[in-house]
Amino acid sequence: MTAKRIIDILASIAVLLAFSLPMVVIAIAVRVTSPGPALYWSSRVGKNNELFQMPKFRTMRTNTPAVATHLLDDPSRHLTPIGSFLRKTSLDELPQLWCVLIGQMSLVGPRPALFNQDDLIAARTMEGVHQLSPGLTGWAQVNGRDELAIPEKVAYDVDYMRRSSFLFDLKIIAMTSVKVLGFKGVSH
Repeated sequence: MTAKRIIDILASIAVLLAFSLPMVVIAIAVRVTSPGPALYWSSRVGKNNELFQMPKFRTMRTNTPAVATHLLDDPSRHLTPIGSFLRKTSLDELPQLWCVLIGQMSLVGPRPALFNQDDLIAARTMEGVHQLSPGLTGWAQVNGRDELAIPEKVAYDVDYMRRSSFLFDLKIIAMTSVKVLGFKGVSH
């Protein structure tokens, strides 16, 4: 087991424990404000392009098409009453710590593509990025998040792959905290 994997396990356990009560409150709030389940399980592309199911607190109505948000005609029309808040604060991402705990994801790495984002998957595969575990946050996330075009996103992923280290991961986690607290990079 690598040091990165050990840190992923310990950190995900610590955060899950620390946020267990807020996660229960969020789950109840999602259920009360919108019909449907509290969690949305999304088919995502993991390490070596293997599919896995990634949970998020549901921020979209249950009849929303399963496509990248930027492909929706009017994403705000599909949001649940608390969806925008959950997305801007990144609280919708907390259930993904389960995927970190069981080894499908890492704390830091390229964000997992949706199963149908063929252009992103192909570009990452061509550059070798598909060999990395996807992350809860990543270098592309802290450098633009929803605002990046696919070529830019992949360029950041390649840069992360080349520079990957414990200290670089710590820098990305610190930058993520600043971005999340400032609600930066989320367009809806």
